Amino acid sequence: MLKAIERIINEFRELSKQKTVRIISHYDTDGITAAAIIIRALQREDRLFSVKIVRQLEATLISEIRAEAEAKRELLLFLDLGSSNLIALSQIKADVFVLDHHEITEKAESPNLRFINPIIFEEDVSAAGLAYLFVKQLNPNNKDLASLAVIGMVGDMLEKALSKVNNHILKDAEDITIKRGLLIFSATRPLNKALEFSSEIFIPEVTGSSAGAINLLREAGIKTQKGRYSSIVELDSDETSRLITAIMLRRANKSNSGDSIIGNIYLIKFFNRMEDARELSTLINACSRTGYSDIALSLCLGDSRARTKAEEIYNEYKHQIIEALNWISHSDKIEGKGSVIINAKGHIKDTIIGTVTSILSFSGVYSEGTVLIGMAYQKDNVKVSARISGRENKTLNLQRMLNSVIKETGGEGGGHPKAAGCIIPKEKESEFIELAQKEIETEYMKIKL
Repeated sequence: MLKAIERIINEFRELSKQKTVRIISHYDTDGITAAAIIIRALQREDRLFSVKIVRQLEATLISEIRAEAEAKRELLLFLDLGSSNLIALSQIKADVFVLDHHEITEKAESPNLRFINPIIFEEDVSAAGLAYLFVKQLNPNNKDLASLAVIGMVGDMLEKALSKVNNHILKDAEDITIKRGLLIFSATRPLNKALEFSSEIFIPEVTGSSAGAINLLREAGIKTQKGRYSSIVELDSDETSRLITAIMLRRANKSNSGDSIIGNIYLIKFFNRMEDARELSTLINACSRTGYSDIALSLCLGDSRARTKAEEIYNEYKHQIIEALNWISHSDKIEGKGSVIINAKGHIKDTIIGTVTSILSFSGVYSEGTVLIGMAYQKDNVKVSARISGRENKTLNLQRMLNSVIKETGGEGGGHPKAAGCIIPKEKESEFIELAQKEIETEYMKIKL
């Protein structure tokens, strides 16, 4: 993969001297950090550029981008998207670079299209990681951007099973400290608040409840110090052990071992203090998914004013997530063989349905390998997010499953084997549910055989 990047970097270096680089990136943490890495690198090279952050590459958007790029003779750089749109991108009469790590659903060749995807090389790296490797080839001085790549990696949950490439990026990130600990988010905030707003580890009667969080800490025998609770990284081994026991007693799926909530915590020096990479990732994600991608990007670029605004947005976002989880806990689900569908309609915002579905997939509420599908209205469409519960690997490919369904219902999709999404017409809502259940049941039958 590094050789493939090396082959196209000289072209990019020369073309970017002559043309304005138009960056089109995805709006999640990985896409935002990837864009920030490229921006920093282009600023250092004194290149002209513009940035557009998008939810997905729809046909109409590609047409708009194509018309503008051809008229202005721009160089297009797509980040964290494009692998499902290669045919359309190859038809653009402009120089097109694509750095993406999502499933490749179509093939296309064009002298104007340069496409890098780690899947081709059997590697596993985020879009931010790709962007970092790209700019490091552009100029070795860009090595200081590795920490942004780590935030993108954490945002896409690739830190749970580190690949060779991600380990290489981590070694480059000199301002990162890795600690083994309880994966309650955030590791640097007071415990009562971390437990109340715990996302990756859902705790019944604690998540979303200030009183529940304090009760749990009392059960674990953890007391305040100078009027405040310690953070995760400040606990000693005995306190950590007691807290793990208390959490496991509250978890719905008692079969889960304590190992499932223990892992590496990545502490990054950001704004001159050590912060949990997961918290930074969530800050970025919260801003972008609620319509403030400009704040998210400014935050990554080190703007202290953006940090203050991001905190305000994040506080509101946390409450939206908790309200969504509480709504789901009291609502009816559509259960099938190997699947649970949460059709929130207009009760949960389409911008957070993916986040909520991800939280539930790691909650322990559903058995390993269960396919969770969250659905929420998006104007005349339905936003669909699919995840696989737990850490089971011998399961179906969600991205291929959704693609199979939307061939019948219409729509656009993309993603990864264990985390994928699509947009379907609202009038196809019931048909989609029926087809998805059948597809999942059929795929699980094949796996059992």
